[in-house]
Amino acid sequence: MNDGIPEEPELPAPPDGAAGTRARPAQRRRSGPGRPEGVSNVRDDILDAAEIEFANLGYAGTSLRNVADRAEVTQALINYYFGSKYGLFEQVFLRRGRKISEERIQNLEALRRSGRPLDVESIVRAFLTPTLSMRETAAGRTFMRLQARLHTEPPEISYKLRNEAYDVSTRAFGAALREALPHLSEKDVYWRITLLIGAYMYAFSDTHRLEELAPGVCNPNDTEEMLAAISSFVTGGMMAPAPEARAAESPAKGRRKG
Repeated sequence: MNDGIPEEPELPAPPDGAAGTRARPAQRRRSGPGRPEGVSNVRDDILDAAEIEFANLGYAGTSLRNVADRAEVTQALINYYFGSKYGLFEQVFLRRGRKISEERIQNLEALRRSGRPLDVESIVRAFLTPTLSMRETAAGRTFMRLQARLHTEPPEISYKLRNEAYDVSTRAFGAALREALPHLSEKDVYWRITLLIGAYMYAFSDTHRLEELAPGVCNPNDTEEMLAAISSFVTGGMMAPAPEARAAESPAKGRRKG
């Protein structure tokens, strides 16, 4: 089952001169930052290498030569599989971005099937756990850095990919949160979802700031600690009164004090 994502057609054998240091079909066993040791193929090796380069250097700073050198292939082979640098970047991002989005939808559907009323903390955890689980692998941590970088890339590069990867799942969670938080307007809910995204991206992207601020106190490598911290923080923010309600209360409080 591919959840509506079209399968890639089988490619013909590459033309002479494109295979570089590999023959196709090519499989080998390797151990590296992209995947645990196991059967590997050329296309995935290129994606793994490109993910590291794009995460480290950004779109503009990465060259196909960088990727080719890391993957031990020729640039002609990269062009054969992906067509262009942007085509490569697109596939690198969507490979894991779609997986996160699909797992979020599955988590939300499981909450609805439970028959219990939707509560905010369960919705927040359902949103966060796919990304947090991915972060437990070296490749997932690389993707977190790539995802954080995407927000600094030019709109013509970032908007299409972000929308394609996440729009459906984020809107589904927006609808669920509106059910669970009837005191909030649609505007309030989407502001809070945006702040949720900003919080988790910073917390999950391995800036090491927390270790510097609180050495030996906080452990961002402890998955349960991180999930508990961010879900309680976000849940509290989600359940706060609407800004208009708080603004309406303030003058009254001031008058009582006077």
